Amino acid sequence: MANHTTQWKPEVHITGQKTTSFSTYRELKKNIKLLLDRSPDNEVEISRSKRGEWGEFFETWSRVNGKPEIVKQGWM
Repeated sequence: MANHTTQWKPEVHITGQKTTSFSTYRELKKNIKLLLDRSPDNEVEISRSKRGEWGEFFETWSRVNGKPEIVKQGWM
């Protein structure tokens, strides 16, 4: 059971577009290629919570050698 005060749905930020949220991080990862295709600068920022942790965690995804990879991550 999720603690709703510390756990929230992952949100995707794409430059120049509306913020999108996914029900789970797993679902988001399944769609990361499509999200990168939509991005004009080939970069997607994700903010989310992590299980058992307090605070907001961020990830910046980009294509590296054609494959989606996390290029930057950390706590906000």
